[in-house]
Parts: sequence; structure tokens; C-alpha cells
Amino acid sequence: MSEPLKIGVLLSGSGTNLQAIIDRIADGSLNASIELVVSSRPSAYGLKRAEAAGLQTLTLSKEMYADPEQADEIIAAELKSHGCEYVIMAGYMRMVHAPLLAAYPNRVVNLHPALLPSFRGAHAIADAYERGVKVTGVTVHFANEEYDKGPIIAQRALAVEESWDVDELEAHIHEIEHELYPEVIGWLADGRVHVGDDLRVTVDPA
Repeated sequence: MSEPLKIGVLLSGSGTNLQAIIDRIADGSLNASIELVVSSRPSAYGLKRAEAAGLQTLTLSKEMYADPEQADEIIAAELKSHGCEYVIMAGYMRMVHAPLLAAYPNRVVNLHPALLPSFRGAHAIADAYERGVKVTGVTVHFANEEYDKGPIIAQRALAVEESWDVDELEAHIHEIEHELYPEVIGWLADGRVHVGDDLRVTVDPA
């Protein structure tokens, strides 16, 4: 087996997607290692998950984000110093800026709880529910300077049952996230993901 893919994980909240990645690494189904977990909030429960797994963490307070580009310079430098090859945004509720994107070109990955380009923004699940869509889903994409507009790596659809309330929809979305995100990170680890000059993403077959 090749060397594990070294990743840094950025989060802001509960860290359930971080936990899914930790679990896949632990059971041997994902050939990756988490070198650093960065939180934008000191109170994020994801930090407790990281600490329980023995992972190194870095917390930036909201005051440090007063200059977002400077904050991203700090994050990029810390990720580089820990040897991270890819940056995995897992419920990270901040825009990423030029210093981080330049340090990791086409290597900053984001997870979005809708089928982009539909329902961009921070309230995608509620927005899709309120619109009454019959199908929604999850998107994994490379981040760029525009919110939720980077090249799409993978999408997985979910048929919405009429009986579901918004909490049930959210639970089903999270189930897909916890499956799809580690799977895509595995593709990255295997070198199967390629970004063309036209910014279209292709994935080699397994």
C-alpha cells in the first residue's frame, strides 16, 4: 500500500464528518492520516473528537479572523509545517482566501449539503426543504475564491420522502456525507482525481 495521504481538516462545529474520516482511517478503509485539525471556534465539539483521537489541533478565535487573509496565511503555514498534502473542509463556516488557495491549488476540498449549483450558501438543507424539492443530495468540490462555485468532484443524490420533516432530511443528508466524503478522500489518496485546464474534474475508474 502507498503512503497515507496527509490531510488537514478545517471545521467550525460538531465535527461529525471529521469523525467519519477518523473512523474510516481506523478501520483501514481510508489510506490517509490527519496531521492537523483547525477550528474557527474554540467551542467547536469537533475539537473534542480530534483530541479523543490523539490529533493535533489549532484554534483560531474570531478576533484572529478580523483580517481573513492573514488568518488564512496562518492556517496555510501551519498546514504546510505539518506536511499536509490536502485541505479538507468539514463543516468549516468560513470563506477561504488567496493565501490558503495559493498554498494548496486544487487541493482545498469542500463538502456541501445540496446538489450544486442549487442551494448555495449556509442554509442549503433548509432552503431545499422549503422549496419542496423531490431530489437533493451532497456535493464534494474543490474550493475557490467564489462561495460554493469550485470544480465539482462528486455528487450523490437523495430522493426526498414527502413524510420527512426538515430534521429527517438533514439526518439523511448527513448519512450520505459520512459515506461520500471519506470515499472521495480515498480517490485523492489513490491519485484518481484530476483537474483539467477547463477546471472540469475527472476521476479514474478504480
